[in-house]
Amino acid sequence: MTVGGALPAAGPRHSIELDVAEALRLLGSVSLGRIVFTRHALPTVRPVNHVLDDGDIVIRTHESAALSSYTRQDDAQGVVVAYEADDIDPDTLLGWSVIVTGYARLITDPRQVARYQRMLRPWGTETMDHAVRIRPDLVTGLRLVPSGPPGPHPSGPPFSLPS
Repeated sequence: MTVGGALPAAGPRHSIELDVAEALRLLGSVSLGRIVFTRHALPTVRPVNHVLDDGDIVIRTHESAALSSYTRQDDAQGVVVAYEADDIDPDTLLGWSVIVTGYARLITDPRQVARYQRMLRPWGTETMDHAVRIRPDLVTGLRLVPSGPPGPHPSGPPFSLPS
């Protein structure tokens, strides 16, 4: 948190790249993320809640949502999206971030839609009558950790963050 416009006093830190399994595990440990898609040739970001189901990210959306109409238009492979979720402490600036890139497709099977309606509770007032599945093609993530003495880390070599 900022106090009087100043950044919090956090010690030195570095980031460690996460492997795919750990990144997906962390993604599954939170329920809120941000979906990024193209609307009118510009990037659009929306906060959404999600569930990780058999390695896929599933979100709910409503009939008039731009994402619903875009995923409905493309019957073949879907539309390219990015999905980001994180858990970063605002005081220590430590935590993790995961970004998934993949194809989003509208789920059309009524039984699957009903299942996801039971699993995902919307936090808005609109009726969320659609579900979208994101099949990850590229999964990247990093963990922000306190810097310690130099040396190898079991998850790979660290790289420095700008101060």
